[in-house]
Amino acid sequence: MPDAGKMTKQSIRIALAQVNLTVGDLAGNRDKIIAWIKKAEKEKADIISFPEMAITGYPAEDLLLKTQFIQDNIFELKNVVRQVGDIAAVIGFVDKKEKALYNAVAIVCRGKIREVYHKVFLPNYGVFDEKRYFESGKKFPVVKVGVNAIGFNICEDIWHANGPVKKQACQGARLIVNINASPYHMGKGLMRQKILQEQARTNHVFVSYVNLVGGQDELVFDGQSMVIDDRGRLIARAQAFKEELLITDISLKPTNKKMRIFLKDPCVDKPALAPLGIFKSKDTFEEVYEALVLGLRDYIGKNNFKKVVLGLSGGIDSSLVASLASDAIGPKNVIGVSMPSGFTSDASKEDAQKLAQNLGMEFKTVPIQGIFEKYLELFKEVFAGRSADITEENLQARIRGNIIMALSNKFGYLALNTGNKSEVSCGYCTLYGDMAGGFGVIKDVPKTLVYQLSAYKNKKDGREVIPQRVFDKAPTAELRPNQKDSDSLPEYDLLDKVLKLYVEEDKSVGEMAHSGIPESVALRVVKMVDSNEYKRRQAPPGIKITPKAFGKDRRMPITNWYR
Repeated sequence: MPDAGKMTKQSIRIALAQVNLTVGDLAGNRDKIIAWIKKAEKEKADIISFPEMAITGYPAEDLLLKTQFIQDNIFELKNVVRQVGDIAAVIGFVDKKEKALYNAVAIVCRGKIREVYHKVFLPNYGVFDEKRYFESGKKFPVVKVGVNAIGFNICEDIWHANGPVKKQACQGARLIVNINASPYHMGKGLMRQKILQEQARTNHVFVSYVNLVGGQDELVFDGQSMVIDDRGRLIARAQAFKEELLITDISLKPTNKKMRIFLKDPCVDKPALAPLGIFKSKDTFEEVYEALVLGLRDYIGKNNFKKVVLGLSGGIDSSLVASLASDAIGPKNVIGVSMPSGFTSDASKEDAQKLAQNLGMEFKTVPIQGIFEKYLELFKEVFAGRSADITEENLQARIRGNIIMALSNKFGYLALNTGNKSEVSCGYCTLYGDMAGGFGVIKDVPKTLVYQLSAYKNKKDGREVIPQRVFDKAPTAELRPNQKDSDSLPEYDLLDKVLKLYVEEDKSVGEMAHSGIPESVALRVVKMVDSNEYKRRQAPPGIKITPKAFGKDRRMPITNWYR
């Protein structure tokens, strides 16, 4: 090794493995990690990093309470370790010391674990429950790769100004390798980038940020892995919502400080890299649409479904869900079912069929009027003396739910629910009826955004996939004559503003009124939201795309007298 006083900047090649892993598929995750290590070795990378908890998948939730699961995860990590040559592999796993579990990263080289770092800051808000399972780490190791000092930490650790990054920089680290399983919501990519740039500028370090990609139940991980230089400039960024091995060369200032661990000299005989571009951020509608497609595709595939079925009403919600499903798994694997009653307009029936034709999906018609009349006859004596009301409306919705679930049972299709966030918020939906299904694709998508995403679909495809009449006609459930959604709800433009303030920002009625929302509207919407928690508890899981989704993000008591 040359004298430290004469050292100059040394190039180091880093690889960020933005991979799609599956919770609980320990052997499959092991094989994928090994395969991507081999890819990076062919590119002469000095370091490859994988996402947080790459061995187990993230979030593993209460699998972490199973002793055998923890043992198996460590067993598979050791299987990976044996396959690692000169490259330094940075691998997320779950570590166990005595009775404590740690969200951990192993730094592996030449068939040995050279260092282990335990996550310090454990997120316990929103969708995160890490304090339920893990203990916090207490150490901030820095290792040497050649003359380069490198610190390693995990996800939330990099969000804290006085956290591990600062401590590792003070120990001489010139590069921070941060591994993540950071779930998507609108606007989060830019938020992350600003945090990383500030950390890089403040601590004069390069930051390598690798993020998980793929769907896991309600969560979608968007990737968008990136490298930031020590002046806070973005120098490389991977695509959103796709697997990618992001490789770049960086030049680091050498360190004179003694380090406990020495891994290897960086490879000097490196083939030149192709010019590296920075993938541009997507606009909001493209980003959300792709998040929904990926979340749906992975939920279908990782749960071993081949085809999906949904009700096609001729309305905007089912049109968008059918479009998303067609893009996710191909239109030949999507079955749309029109279930007209005596209240269903000819326009709705025509629009449902036209959409199916435009997408190239299978289309079935199962009329429900005869079944509905049988129900009315059945209840004629029981309901004697009472006029028709919401009961009869809900009967129609429940008949449709039964039909969709029957097709799901008979043919093994995944039943897709088509309810949007605006309806779910207000309880404008029927238990065991239009709320039936295995997965709520647009459960976290407000109605106004449903229209915008539908318009994006047509623009993306360069043709009128969703018929224009679907956009133009007033939203209606068509469960009684001349029914419109606005009979029961404020207009969606106003409703969605109220819901954002109340559900996502926890504003009071007074605060909403101060912001220009009519107090009577705010009170009305708040009452609907509060009184329908019991319905939301029984809704299928759905993809999170807003900062606060129902379920893991927002957990309110059903029995609740606070108003």
